[in-house]
Amino acid sequence: MKKQTPLGRLLSIYSVFFFIFLYAPVILIVIYSFNSNPINIMIWDGFTLDWYRSIFGLKTTLTDSSSYVDSTDQLLNALLNSLIVASSATLVATFLGTSTAVALARYRFKLHSFYRLLLFVPMVMPDIVLGIALLIFFVGAGFTLGNSTIIIGHCTFLTSYVFIVVSARLAGMNPLTEAASADLGANEWQTFRRVTLPLILPGVIGGALLSFIISMDDLVITYFISGVDSTTLPVFILGMIRRGIKPEINAIATLMLLFSVVIASAGIYFKSKNTSTH
Repeated sequence: MKKQTPLGRLLSIYSVFFFIFLYAPVILIVIYSFNSNPINIMIWDGFTLDWYRSIFGLKTTLTDSSSYVDSTDQLLNALLNSLIVASSATLVATFLGTSTAVALARYRFKLHSFYRLLLFVPMVMPDIVLGIALLIFFVGAGFTLGNSTIIIGHCTFLTSYVFIVVSARLAGMNPLTEAASADLGANEWQTFRRVTLPLILPGVIGGALLSFIISMDDLVITYFISGVDSTTLPVFILGMIRRGIKPEINAIATLMLLFSVVIASAGIYFKSKNTSTH
C-alpha cells in the first residue's frame, strides 16, 4: 500500500474540514428538528417527533404556546400555492427554454450570440433587483399580485436554466443522426419528434426538475410579487422565523431539504443520462 505524503495528508484534512464547513449547518437543522425543547433549540432536551406530527395536524403532547404554526390549514395552503406556482412555471419555462435552445442550436441569424447572451442575464442578476423590477412592472401594468404574477416572475429566470441544460444536451448530440433522418426522407418536424426530442429528453426532464425545485425554494423574488392570498411556503416560513426559531421550523426545513434532494438528484440523473447514440 502506497504511503501517503505529508501534502496528501494535509489535503485529506482540508477536505474533511471543507465538507464540515459546507454541511454542518444543514446537519444541525436536521438534528435539532427532533429536539423536544420548545424554548431553546440549542439545548438538547430529548428526542421527539411531535414537531413533525404538528406539521401534519396529528396529535402531539405540545402545548399551544410552544407551536408557531397558527393552523395546519395555513401551512398546507402555503404548500399548495408553492406546488401550483412551481408546476405552472416549470411547464411554461420548460417549453420556452427547450424551444429556444433548439432554435439557437439549429439556426443562425443576426445577433445570434447577443441573443444567447441575453438568456444568461436573468441567472446572474441579483434576486432583489429582479424582484423590484418585476414588482414595478406588474404594478405599472395593472396586474393584481397573486399566483399568476409569481408564475410569470419565475418564468423569467427559470427559462434560462432550462435553456442551459437543454443546450448542453444538444451540444453533445451527434448531428449526423439528424442528417441521416433527413436523408431517409423525414421532414423537419418528423426528425425533431422521432430523433431530436428522444435524444434531448433526459436534458429536458433534468431542466424541468431543476426549475421546479428552484421555484419551490425561491423566496426573494416571490416575496416582492406575491399577493395577500398567495403566500408560498418559503414566504410562510419567513413569517414564522420573525417570531423566533423553534424545532417546528427545523422540521419544515428538514422536509423541504429531503424533498429538494430527491428532486435535484432526479434532475442530475436525467441531465447526465447517456443515450445509446453517445
